[in-house]
Parts: sequence; structure tokens; C-alpha cells
Amino acid sequence: MTLAGKKIAVLIAPRGTEDPEFKQPKEAVEAAGATVTVVGIETGEAKTNNGDLDPGRSYRVDKAVKDVSASDFDGLVIPGGTVGADKLRANQDIVSFVTAFFEQAKPVGVICHGPWLLVEADVLKGRTVTSYSSIRRDIENAGGVWVDEEVVTDKGLVTSRKPDDLRAFCAKIVEEFAEGKHPKQARRA
Repeated sequence: MTLAGKKIAVLIAPRGTEDPEFKQPKEAVEAAGATVTVVGIETGEAKTNNGDLDPGRSYRVDKAVKDVSASDFDGLVIPGGTVGADKLRANQDIVSFVTAFFEQAKPVGVICHGPWLLVEADVLKGRTVTSYSSIRRDIENAGGVWVDEEVVTDKGLVTSRKPDDLRAFCAKIVEEFAEGKHPKQARRA
């Protein structure tokens, strides 16, 4: 499956994004031929974590969210990490960026604690998703249907639970990004 010609945004927090949940999906879409732009709250360097306490790596943030638009991209990846996801969902520009992908019916891949951004963006009503189990109630309170499965696809939205699910998650986001827009993605329940 090829993503040649596709432009994919991958979010990263200034500190606290889960390293494999950032690195592996980024590498998967690049390997399929996509052009990836790392988007953060601001440009510069972002430091990831391996778990909540162990440091990960530093990555370059290509664009600040205020300098991009969902219309610049064909898809979005939202990695997890407790601290990173919490920082991202607290930033209104990031939340508006995420919301715009749903309004434009573009595919979105989200893993682990990343669905916190979907809760904040108010795009979960009537959708079936998975996540790290500790945020199940947040998802249900936002109107989502939570299931405990390796990977779940719902109208262009791909979700997975944790780093152990990355192989299935990466394969499914490449597939959904290749399919392109999902008209039902823009519809709210």
C-alpha cells in the first residue's frame, strides 16, 4: 500500500509523548511513501518518554500548530503518553487542529492516551474506539463506545490501546490514510 503524494501530520508534545507511539507510526507512514510533518505547540526540540519516567529521545518539531492547518494534510497521527497527551489537550490551538481533521473528513490515527484530545475536541459521540484502559470512563463520558481491542476503526478513525498494539496500529493507519477522506468521519452522531 502506498502513501506517495500524501502529507501526514504527527503531533508531539514539548515533553512527555511516548517514544515508540511517536516514532513507529511516523516511520510506518514514511516507509509507505508519505511526507511527514511533525507538529507541536511550538517549533524546536521535543523530548519523548519511554513510560512515564524514563527519558526517550529528542525530535525536531517541524511546524508550530499556529502555522499549519488541517487543510495542509491528508491525515493525522496522535501518539499517546500520559504527560504528552495531557499537555496537548490543554492547548486550544492543538484541539482546534484535531477538530478540523474531523470536520474535513480526514483519517486520524490515535493511540494510548491520545484519545484525550478527541474528548477535548468533542468528536467521540457515537464512535467506537479503544485506548489505554485508564481513560475508558473519559471516552464514555464524551459519548464514545469503548472496547478493549488491539485496533479499532470507525469511519476513518483508527485507535489502539498501547505500545504492544503498534504493529496492528501502524498497518491500519497506512491503510486508512491510503483510502483518503471518509465522508462519514465529518458527521456527528
